[in-house]
Amino acid sequence: MNAGKSTTLLQSSFNYRERGMHTLLLTAAFDDRFGKGKVSSRIGLSQEADLFTADDDLLRHVQNSHAEKAINCVLVDESQFLSEAQVWQLSDVCDKLGIPVLCYGIRTDFQGQLFPGSKALLAWADELQELKTICHCGSKANMVVRVDEQGNALKEGSQVEIGGNERYVSLCRRHFKETYL
Repeated sequence: MNAGKSTTLLQSSFNYRERGMHTLLLTAAFDDRFGKGKVSSRIGLSQEADLFTADDDLLRHVQNSHAEKAINCVLVDESQFLSEAQVWQLSDVCDKLGIPVLCYGIRTDFQGQLFPGSKALLAWADELQELKTICHCGSKANMVVRVDEQGNALKEGSQVEIGGNERYVSLCRRHFKETYL
């Protein structure tokens, strides 16, 4: 949370498009905080994106899009919401179609557990790059807690609940443990 993932994704897409290349942006269908079918950053940048659900075959989707117009790069926002099968399909986009795939998402949920998409990406990605944000203490924040309307940390609930700064706070591991445990 708050590390600039969507901003970096949009910058990467812009860099490709600036050179006359085409990108395919994908984002989770149920995340409609900024409107359906958009990747948006907190600093005001946005671009249209295709939506994916857990049942979508992303290899087929990319193949169909690539047949209509050559795709030079696939960029996935909210990649923690990919299924394991979809991460495998995206690896086929790289390996069989020769199209780079850049995925942006978070590793763990508010309970410190890996999301399925993140787990598969950690296992199979060719390269990992961590985008950093900071905890209120100034240390690197690599955890996130879900909070209620009064700012109290929640310890139970479904793994997926869409929200921004009003629902989630980025913390370092030490403060996560002090807050959550």
